Amino acid sequence: MRRVFEAWTVAAALCALGATGFLSGCGMEAAPQPPSLKLPNRVTDLDAVRAGNQVTLTWTMPKRDTDKVALKGPVTVAVCRREENPPQNPIQNPTQSSAQNPAQKSACQPAGRLSLAPGAKGEFVETLPAALASGAPRGLVYFVELKNRRGRSAGLSNGAAVVAGAAPAPVESFAASPRKNGVALTWTAGDSSQAVRLYRKLVSAPATKPGAKKSEPLPAPRAPEELKLIVDSDSGRALDTAVEYGSVYEYRAQRVARVAVDGETVELGSEITAPARIDFEDIFPPAVPQGLAAVATAANAQAPAAIDLSWLPGRDRNLAGYAVYRREGNGEWQRISPAAPVIGPAFHDANVQPGHTYRYAVTAISPAGHESRRSEEAEETVPASE
Repeated sequence: MRRVFEAWTVAAALCALGATGFLSGCGMEAAPQPPSLKLPNRVTDLDAVRAGNQVTLTWTMPKRDTDKVALKGPVTVAVCRREENPPQNPIQNPTQSSAQNPAQKSACQPAGRLSLAPGAKGEFVETLPAALASGAPRGLVYFVELKNRRGRSAGLSNGAAVVAGAAPAPVESFAASPRKNGVALTWTAGDSSQAVRLYRKLVSAPATKPGAKKSEPLPAPRAPEELKLIVDSDSGRALDTAVEYGSVYEYRAQRVARVAVDGETVELGSEITAPARIDFEDIFPPAVPQGLAAVATAANAQAPAAIDLSWLPGRDRNLAGYAVYRREGNGEWQRISPAAPVIGPAFHDANVQPGHTYRYAVTAISPAGHESRRSEEAEETVPASE
């Protein structure tokens, strides 16, 4: 290459002196370009996640090479990892302490090799060797290196760090069960200083929200399909209230220890549990209505006698409305409200007689038709006509 450049320099000088009789090609405008190495662009979005003793790497394969030419055919990917501050072997280093060499790093050790198409989503999963899955926490950085067909390297990717060392014990006896106010998650409690990360995945959702009015211009927003929840103390229980009736969810759990590595606090997670699936159906009645009161009005020239009922509004997530019941004396309870639930916490009973005493009770009804117990009774006597 150097000889080509020198020959071009001499030719350019002779052309400048007008030595056209000696040389042809004085119209040359630029130096000859070196042949393309056809190197793929370097990976810059490598990410690494450790769960238990497995590390999962993800990245995006480039579509073009460094000359902006589309890559053709599969690209070789080499994966390596470098241990930060590896444990010292006292036999090999009997006198050197970690304080004398605080920034010690090991060489990037090969971890695997694969072949991927240009533009593909790259993924590599490694089960850590025993030496890296035990001992004190320490840094572990992964890299991927792309190579062309001649084995020339595009250079190491960005580093993606995880923590080597002994992982926390996995979560045991993980289970999910429905409650009226959400999904209860339970497991065997562990170290209270550790956190538990809960993963929720929406498997399926109802076509329309139960109890929603057709007149609503927009449906109520739903929670994202995948969600991570953190329980700061490993208490062995949690309640997910951001769920929707008629949906199917899958939950998984992972114990997380917060450890110090190179002066920084990082997370080291256990193996993730198998999924616990739950069909969150409306199987619970709403709470019993409270604060029922009855006020009678005598008949007059403008209106017949009536008794107006009111009670405190319910706050249950599965409340569709109310049903109103009435009886005289110790007779049987009769439902006097329409078949459809009463929407608001009030009811006007105009089917009464002056001088009669009536007793009332109210129930709460869910969208699926589950009905609560009757409220405490309210009694009222209709006065004589004015």
